[in-house]
Amino acid sequence: MKTFHAPGHARHAPGFFLMRGQVRPNFEVPARAEALLAALHAMRLAPEVPPPAPLHPIAAVHDAAYLAFLESVHALWSAMPQAGPEAVANIHPSPEMLAQGARAGAGLVSQIGWYTADTACPIGPGTWSASLDAAACALAAAAEAAAGRAAYALCRPPGHHAYAARAGGHCYLNNAAIAVEALKRAGAARVAVLDIDSHHGNGTQGIFWDRGDVLTVSIHGDPNHYYPWYVGHAEERGTGAGDGFNLNLPLAIGSADAPWLEAIATGIARIHAFAPDALVLSLGFDASVHEPLNALSVSDDGFARAGAAAGALRLPSAIIQEGGYAVDHLGALLTRFLTGFQEATR
Repeated sequence: MKTFHAPGHARHAPGFFLMRGQVRPNFEVPARAEALLAALHAMRLAPEVPPPAPLHPIAAVHDAAYLAFLESVHALWSAMPQAGPEAVANIHPSPEMLAQGARAGAGLVSQIGWYTADTACPIGPGTWSASLDAAACALAAAAEAAAGRAAYALCRPPGHHAYAARAGGHCYLNNAAIAVEALKRAGAARVAVLDIDSHHGNGTQGIFWDRGDVLTVSIHGDPNHYYPWYVGHAEERGTGAGDGFNLNLPLAIGSADAPWLEAIATGIARIHAFAPDALVLSLGFDASVHEPLNALSVSDDGFARAGAAAGALRLPSAIIQEGGYAVDHLGALLTRFLTGFQEATR
């Protein structure tokens, strides 16, 4: 199995994080990737550095105005009087505003609120370049899957909360969706996304909401009590051509191995029925019992069994790293997952 990593991820080092009314240190730190990288070397899966990502496969997923915003916003923000070190919104358009024709204004504060879903995606001086590097890793893994193989992309920042024109939840470019579109361009007629991050993959769901050629499956903590709070419910099925091609499997807060693995089995059965040409797997480790932000309580062995279940699909696969913030445990969790995945494919 080839693996991919871009050292430029470290240029993105967010500091701002608002939690229960308090500003706290951000959990999405460069040390996450370093822990995962060390595990890859220990497994003798030393990653390659991918070539820079061209813009066109990213623009196949993301709105052009949004990409221009991400590229330029920090420099513009820094030129404002009394600006903080990172661009963070202080207002987002409400449903009432949107119903009355709200639009992004020319002002920078307006644009930051328009193009971000929450305050958990501060934009610093290295956010754009690191996001491009993460997308490059996803594209390299997708190229391996297009050739009939499996690959792992150590993407940081993660991506599955990013919509076509909106950042959120530590995510700026949707790496999984970029991988899907790359596989489609390479000839895959149908692609399945299996998202096992403990947070609902709301951005991925939104991007493919009306598509019948992409199946999205997400296993996550109950959004009534967990981010992203407003979507991720079981009744969300897609619309138009996408009706029935979105499957959410929310779990009760505190769920451990048995219900989590049962939900994964349900998702895999749906993927079997869909008969895709390739799989994009959004791999988050924040379902772990060790996780500081956890809603679920999955053991290390649970991740090994999840890897085996995904590997048993025997599909060309692009494994895309998403969340997981228990830095001291990430290496062991990745090792257990990839070992289970590889053993199932032999």
